[in-house]
Amino acid sequence: MTKPDFSNLKALYINCTLKQSPRMSHTQGLINVSQKIMEAEGVTFENIRFVDHPVAYGVYPDMTEHGAKEDAWPEIWKKVEAADILIVGTPIWLGEKSSVASKLIERLYAMSSLQNKKGQYCFYGKVGGCIITGNEDGIKHCAMGILYALQHVGYSIPPQADCGWIGEAGPGPSYRDEESNAKNNDFTNRNTTFMTYNLLHLAKMLKEQDGYPKYGNSREEWDDGTRWNFENPEYR
Repeated sequence: MTKPDFSNLKALYINCTLKQSPRMSHTQGLINVSQKIMEAEGVTFENIRFVDHPVAYGVYPDMTEHGAKEDAWPEIWKKVEAADILIVGTPIWLGEKSSVASKLIERLYAMSSLQNKKGQYCFYGKVGGCIITGNEDGIKHCAMGILYALQHVGYSIPPQADCGWIGEAGPGPSYRDEESNAKNNDFTNRNTTFMTYNLLHLAKMLKEQDGYPKYGNSREEWDDGTRWNFENPEYR
């Protein structure tokens, strides 16, 4: 089997832990597993701990234009825009993704009306996934919300686009605590590996074909009056 070449891809990991640097992030521990694969495959990637940056709340591209004193999002957006792959990492709190992850999704949503060179929404042709850690159940629930939001704004989601680790119900060791032995969990390691490669495969395919054809999905052409095969049915 020919080994794929992923070296022209760019990935961005955004860790939505509640802990500012340099505090240890258990979510970062599992992110590191995926990043090690990216590194071995020659993929360019960057890691952002979202809470370290003064990102304003809101659903506009630059919240300083809407009353905020400062907003780091426009600079982070440049990295999001340049990346072929976005991986959202989050801990689980009360069965939900973190409030920081919710803020990230709101800021992504703020950009979703922008268009690419084909007149499509700007996230078309980009691929998304998520990495989740916690002490109790909630991986699938959190992934459901995150992956829905990513595809809604235009990201493409491959099979098995999420991975995670959780401990036993109730207080207990977290991912990077030695007593959890999480790094040797075969289910987590397998899913993290499959997720990483599925993101790479889909991103490579989309990049090589220059994203999606604009037939049937260009906002620019719709606004110009093109309707392709759309027609309201006649009701009797």
